[in-house]
Amino acid sequence: MDSLHYIRRTMERAGSFTAVPGAGGVLMGATAIAAAWLAASQPVAARWLAVWVGEAILALLIGMVSAARKSARAQMPLLSAPGRKFIGAFVPSMAAGALLTLVLFRAGAVAALPGVWLLLYGAGVVSGGAASVKIVPLMGACFMAMGAFALLGPESWGNPLLAAGFGGLHILFGVTITVKYGG
Repeated sequence: MDSLHYIRRTMERAGSFTAVPGAGGVLMGATAIAAAWLAASQPVAARWLAVWVGEAILALLIGMVSAARKSARAQMPLLSAPGRKFIGAFVPSMAAGALLTLVLFRAGAVAALPGVWLLLYGAGVVSGGAASVKIVPLMGACFMAMGAFALLGPESWGNPLLAAGFGGLHILFGVTITVKYGG
């Protein structure tokens, strides 16, 4: 019995996290496009930021619910060893992004936020994707590239790149994950 328990734990630790939500990614992408449109019409930076913070919270909830549903359908615990690895690798980048958002906003460097958000989200997805299927780190790398464009390009590219990244990339990769890896 102890040997079977050991084998099961070893296989679980070596497995990949397949609960990355494809359909949830599409929904997150759609809400990000709506947020980009709404944020673009805000007259002051604080309201622009409020729209995007609200979107981040909504996307987090969509992602959590979608991942839990996909995990349940696959009859694999969401917090299995690969799931914990994904979360453990993803969360530090998100925490850094939250702290940098506060610091950059207070410093009046709002124009840097789109690039920082895309870059750190991408870094988190690449890191978490090491415990997932191969397409997940590729998605993270695409987010990082968009973040670099946003940081190095003109300020006017910020909101459109947020729409293209959090909207377009989530939809594109969400559809691909849904088709190739189920939901």
